[in-house]
Amino acid sequence: MRNTTVGGQAVIEGVMMRGLKGIATAVRNPEGDIVVNHDHSVPLSQKYKILRWPLIRGAVALIDSMKIGIKSLNWSASIFGEDEEPSKFDKFLKDRFGEKGEKIIETITMIFSLSLSILLFFVVPTLITGLLRSYDLPHLGLNAIEAVIRLSIFLGYLYGISKMKDIYRVFQYHGAEHKAIICYENELELTVENARSCTRFHERCGTNFMFLVMAVSIIVFSFTGWTNPLMRIVTRILLLPLISGITYEILRWLGKTKGPVQRIVAYPGMMLQRLTTKEPLDDMLEVSIRALKEAEGLV
Repeated sequence: MRNTTVGGQAVIEGVMMRGLKGIATAVRNPEGDIVVNHDHSVPLSQKYKILRWPLIRGAVALIDSMKIGIKSLNWSASIFGEDEEPSKFDKFLKDRFGEKGEKIIETITMIFSLSLSILLFFVVPTLITGLLRSYDLPHLGLNAIEAVIRLSIFLGYLYGISKMKDIYRVFQYHGAEHKAIICYENELELTVENARSCTRFHERCGTNFMFLVMAVSIIVFSFTGWTNPLMRIVTRILLLPLISGITYEILRWLGKTKGPVQRIVAYPGMMLQRLTTKEPLDDMLEVSIRALKEAEGLV
């Protein structure tokens, strides 16, 4: 079994892989050719030693992953939208700030995505549960109701997007990403045939991370009281870096060791991957393998 931390993300008609030799995004363009983009961005954790400390590195890794993911998505989208006119806002930023304009757009996108996630999965459940405080329910009961609402929104969101036609292809590439990585970890030759035989479920998947964030937040939030709604929301937002840090350490543990306890912890997230990954086509596996080889310096 090869010990590796290579990981990735599905993009538009392709896959981004992050390996020993940097970040590589491979996409099949409209002409049917595989085109590759290399990104040699240095993660924040590599710039400052303190950001590699346990618990801290989880929040840092989340920010890094979002930055890289958005950048890779934008590049993959550009392959299929080269003739499209940029929006007036994008044009203004690029005219005003030059090359920095693109980074500003990526930062705004990341902040918007993160804010929307916090609003949907943390603020809304808290506000809904807060409406029940007048019934004099115990704190434990309110926390349990909030947890059910949060998980329901999360599962409903995953189920809803999994039924969208365009997202289905992205989820196929997500499956291709996992199959290529598992093929590589099992020290098999990186071929379409070998990758096809591998499972599309992986312990270090972002889906597992999202579910574990939900689970860890339930435990952490249970130690906070029910004060006024504003303080409750602020407390939850302030605790998110700690929650992501704990979740990251659990995910690393799942990726390094195998056993009955690990399988139990990973099981819910692995089952959710039935929604977020789909069986890929052979040409998708070919793209994923190319991205992995480029990221690991195997070509």
